[in-house]
Amino acid sequence: MAIQLSEEIIKLLDDPETRKVLATTYRVGNPDVVFKGSIRVNEDGYLEYLELIESSQTNRNMVNSIWFRKSVAVAVLNGGVSYQIKGIPYRSIIAGREFERAYQWTQKHLGSIDLSAVWLIEPTELREESFEKRRAEEEEKHPILKHLDRLVINENEQKHRG
Repeated sequence: MAIQLSEEIIKLLDDPETRKVLATTYRVGNPDVVFKGSIRVNEDGYLEYLELIESSQTNRNMVNSIWFRKSVAVAVLNGGVSYQIKGIPYRSIIAGREFERAYQWTQKHLGSIDLSAVWLIEPTELREESFEKRRAEEEEKHPILKHLDRLVINENEQKHRG
């Protein structure tokens, strides 16, 4: 496993209020970004994505990604907390015990819907994307890149404070 996802991330992915987005690429490189509520972390630490439509563009992109070891990204957002998880598709499960478990979950939670595949994605990179966190990181990395109006305002605020 490239990286281990924390309990915080696992809980975030399990929360029904969390918005989850999967970004893949077409074979020729064009991006494809879709909301996918069926993403979670399985007991082995892999991201698990349930594909419900066999012929979907996302499923075709995932096949291409597993064949050519292309990265995919999952973005999660809940309130003001946001993360991006990059990974490599590791396995596509279309039969067996794991598939049956996912199929039963799909039937229970989504109704009478077919399940095409259970995709396992090995997480390789995690980055918090919450605005305040990213702003602080960027200001630390690039302290000289500030708008002049921010410097002037801060200077004036300093004078008024006294």
